[in-house]
Amino acid sequence: MIIEIIPCLSDNYSYLIHEKKFNTISIVDPSEFKSCDEAIKKYKKLDFILNTHHHADHVGANLELKKKYNSKILGSDLDKNRIPGIDIFLKENQKQKIGNLEFEVIFIPGHTKGHIAFFFRKEKIAFTGDTLFSLGCGRVFEGTHEEMFNSLNKIKKLPPETKIYCGHEYTKTNLNFCLTYNPENTLLKEKQVDILKKLNSNQPTIPSTLGQEIETNIFLRCNDPEIKHAIGLKDSSELEVFSKLRDLKDTF
Repeated sequence: MIIEIIPCLSDNYSYLIHEKKFNTISIVDPSEFKSCDEAIKKYKKLDFILNTHHHADHVGANLELKKKYNSKILGSDLDKNRIPGIDIFLKENQKQKIGNLEFEVIFIPGHTKGHIAFFFRKEKIAFTGDTLFSLGCGRVFEGTHEEMFNSLNKIKKLPPETKIYCGHEYTKTNLNFCLTYNPENTLLKEKQVDILKKLNSNQPTIPSTLGQEIETNIFLRCNDPEIKHAIGLKDSSELEVFSKLRDLKDTF
């Protein structure tokens, strides 16, 4: 499994997946046609398009790519009327093959009602769209804070070595937010050095690993006493802490 990161628009990432045994080519969340097609055309085909959710900055190139390559588009059955050109409807816990690769569908609503992640268990790779970012999480648009909190906890149960490929390069802003409310986190300070080095070299900060996120991502650390104290909720539930953090991030 070879993954190529494709920068799109101002801060989106699309991902090309090359499965070598059967030479199967797939793309995750194609934001714009030109950038994605440039990566695809050296293979001269595109078998599958995988959409985590229906937002335009994740499905913008669906129809043009499908028309050019006769690709099959996969997405949540809850988004069957909102994902352009969708062919294959996916449900939670469903296992789906793309060539010799197999992913599991993880239903993670909150950002949108039909948001899903693609988890390749054997390869320990997850495409989390706009639910889990490096050092952050997505805005709550169509769901509730509780749904987003539960979705993140679902992702937290994956193996810690799982590589996380998310939908945007938001890591620097997320880092600043985490440092504001968790400034004594030594591992977060160490991650800061790595993040700044990559950004200064015009490299993606993606992927991170789930283990790193659990240690440094403030939205996965809602039981941390320092964080609870920092936002004035030292005796509150993890859900209450998450909700307050998400509201604070919305105006950060």
